[in-house]
Amino acid sequence: MTSPSDLPADLHAHTTPYATPRAIGALMLREIITTYGRSPGGYVWAILEPAAGIALLTLVFSIGFRTPPLGTSFALFYAAGILPLMMYTDISSKLAQTVQFSRALLAYPRITFLDALIARFILNFLTQMMVHFIVLGFILIYLKPTTTLDFGKIGLAYLLTLTLSIGIGTLNSFLTLAYPVWNTAWAILNRPLFLVSCVFFIFESVPQPYSNFLWFNPIVHIAGLMRDGFYPFYQPTYVSVAYPLAVSALTTMAGLFLLNRYHRDILDK
Repeated sequence: MTSPSDLPADLHAHTTPYATPRAIGALMLREIITTYGRSPGGYVWAILEPAAGIALLTLVFSIGFRTPPLGTSFALFYAAGILPLMMYTDISSKLAQTVQFSRALLAYPRITFLDALIARFILNFLTQMMVHFIVLGFILIYLKPTTTLDFGKIGLAYLLTLTLSIGIGTLNSFLTLAYPVWNTAWAILNRPLFLVSCVFFIFESVPQPYSNFLWFNPIVHIAGLMRDGFYPFYQPTYVSVAYPLAVSALTTMAGLFLLNRYHRDILDK
């Protein structure tokens, strides 16, 4: 009978009990140390960035306007748009750099690109949820805006944000690995994202034909659904749950297929 020590290294990795959870846990610890452990404040900066952005927008627009497009709280209106956008941007950009970041570790047969993707996603998802809980908690408890929360719609908006982040991040992980210039090109393409994702305004205020083009930005649907969860009187009929899910599914499948097929060949060059 063949013993585990006689098996090839890659097959032995798959027969070792709990090899994948251990690899994911080790990658998460490495990520915490390298990403948040080397800078002063660590996780504090992850909280201050969105909080400062919301505070600045609230200050600027409260001076120029009497009320926000929805409700009476500028902070809540901008938080409902900024936080999903920042979650998508942070998670997708971190996933896009996964293979490059873990390039040396992927030489070990027990660690796969999927382990690295899962580890990065879990850590950055938990970080973003902590940030959102603190920022939204402060707004709801201390600023006390008039609102009725629909947790079903808010939860669905978060689900769409996460699936879209996984899809775009996974596909960009391959494209960045195969074509290093893609990282710069994608950063340039995403610069207007803050302006065209309905952060400062609501979709209904955009005139034709521009709203037709804006509809194809999946973040617009997520922002509308998120605000629908905070404002019970707001009914964004333009929101499509199927569209962001379709984009997420297509990009995730394409990214996983391409990584599984070509990442080892690229790394071995």
